[in-house]
Amino acid sequence: MLKRILLFTFTICTLAAIGQQKPMLPYAIQKGTLNEQFINLSNLSRSQSVSFKLIRRTNLEIVRKNVLDSVSQYKQQITTLNKNSSSSTATIKSLQDSVTRLDAALQVEKKLTNSISFLGIDFAKGTYHTMVWILIAVLALLFIVTLASFRKAKVDTVAYKKTADEFQEELQALRKKTMEREQLLKRQLLDEQMKRNS
Repeated sequence: MLKRILLFTFTICTLAAIGQQKPMLPYAIQKGTLNEQFINLSNLSRSQSVSFKLIRRTNLEIVRKNVLDSVSQYKQQITTLNKNSSSSTATIKSLQDSVTRLDAALQVEKKLTNSISFLGIDFAKGTYHTMVWILIAVLALLFIVTLASFRKAKVDTVAYKKTADEFQEELQALRKKTMEREQLLKRQLLDEQMKRNS
């Protein structure tokens, strides 16, 4: 009894394994790709002669339905892809427009950041900085020249004052000598007049 059960179980398992390898009709022509379905249809058909085969109408209808379903599915995929392509094209166009606008705005901002308005005139930053440094250099040079002139004037003033003081002293000395000589001459004149009168 046990042997029969084991033999029966083995037979069922073997048939199930064989059944999984080669599907039964009409399942053999319903599964797989279209190419596999046509191959299975050809294998399941009876050969009439070398170049002719007899195909059951139901099998042919199953494959035809599968082909029409596949074609319909492919058409839907093509339509979906075309819609996606159209929306992608519109998105790309919109993005390109955005990039163009942003590029124009960036150029305007670059122009604004690279220029400085001074007295209503726009200057490039480099030109403005050069002008400012030249102005600073000229003002520094003028300051140095003015400072040098002031120092020279101060030195000259001190020298003139010293010379004037020396001249004043000489003048005073000369006046003193002149007064002494005049007094001496007056005495001599007075002495002479007194001698004549006496």
